[in-house]
Amino acid sequence: MKKVDAIVKPFKLDEVKDKLNEIGVQGITVTEVKGFGRQKGHTELYRGAEYVVDFLPKVKLEIVIADAQAEEVIDTIMKAAQTGRIGDGKIFVTDLADVIRIRTGERGEEAI
Repeated sequence: MKKVDAIVKPFKLDEVKDKLNEIGVQGITVTEVKGFGRQKGHTELYRGAEYVVDFLPKVKLEIVIADAQAEEVIDTIMKAAQTGRIGDGKIFVTDLADVIRIRTGERGEEAI
């Protein structure tokens, strides 16, 4: 099993979610986050004063899937979230040792 963490621009969330539903992803956890990478924030003007916004708003999606689905999920997220501009985000993939459904006690892929 794999855990896919994707950091994407907030306005891309609905598109990514819809595309993941189309390929059969059953569950997604979404968190509003802030951060920066190479983009390093930007400068804004407010009432004549200039200030730096270091942490930009992003959305983090956490998806647990079977190994066989990993590449399809990664490709789907990349295509749906890509704008071609700096700050499109990142995808992190990690191996999962186990998953347990609390209600039933199911383990592994049956618990996904």
